[in-house]
Amino acid sequence: METQNKELPSTLHTLGFSEKESIVYVALLELGHGTVTEIARKAGINRTTGYDILDSLSSKGIVNVTGKEPKQEYAAEPPESVVAYLKREAELARDRIEKAGALLPQLRSVHATQNRPKIKFYEGTDGLKQVYEDTLTSQEPIRAYANVEDMHKGLPNYFPEYYKRRADAGIAIRAIVPHTPIARARVPYGEEEKREIAFIPPDKFSFSPEINIYDNKILIASWREKLGIIIESAEIADAMKKIYELAWAEAKRLDSKLRN
Repeated sequence: METQNKELPSTLHTLGFSEKESIVYVALLELGHGTVTEIARKAGINRTTGYDILDSLSSKGIVNVTGKEPKQEYAAEPPESVVAYLKREAELARDRIEKAGALLPQLRSVHATQNRPKIKFYEGTDGLKQVYEDTLTSQEPIRAYANVEDMHKGLPNYFPEYYKRRADAGIAIRAIVPHTPIARARVPYGEEEKREIAFIPPDKFSFSPEINIYDNKILIASWREKLGIIIESAEIADAMKKIYELAWAEAKRLDSKLRN
């Protein structure tokens, strides 16, 4: 193959033809016509691959086929057919781009829906129970801010049984808790209920709503408003977990002073 001809396959490859399509087409141009065996030998590929490549070139309109096996022959269409094929592809690409542009608003809407945080509201006593039941699906230890007094007043008789089911499910919890007598009473059950508590001064850091952070969710239980909220967002949950770790480090420092 002449030097100029050796460069042709790589040039055709840059135009969008596969490497083997480029090699086979140039080989066929040099032969003029031939059987798949002759073309495959000229192109340096195996006969089976030759059939697939020639069929592909035929579908592009730059190779024609005559006769039937075993005497089937292939011939290259005039080189202008390459330009004609590329023009058809360019027109098809423009048409696809226009259709994709028209589809953008719908695609954006679907994308926004899938990536928007999901927020669920639960009202009343039953609603508050529902949000806590969801924590039993956690695949990781729960990070919590909890006011034990308000929890037990908000859902009387619910939590002892809940603690047991959570522990039985193997779900541990770390909780930042205002230091009160009722909260202190949970300390002996820490190992049994898979709970680690960091006490904070109630005169400085008292709060009522409980916040649980687990998996990609944030639970907020408002005892005074009888309202439960679950926010599902990987991004927001990740940020809340990092903020919690900062708070936990300080809570542990304060805890050491309160217990001494």
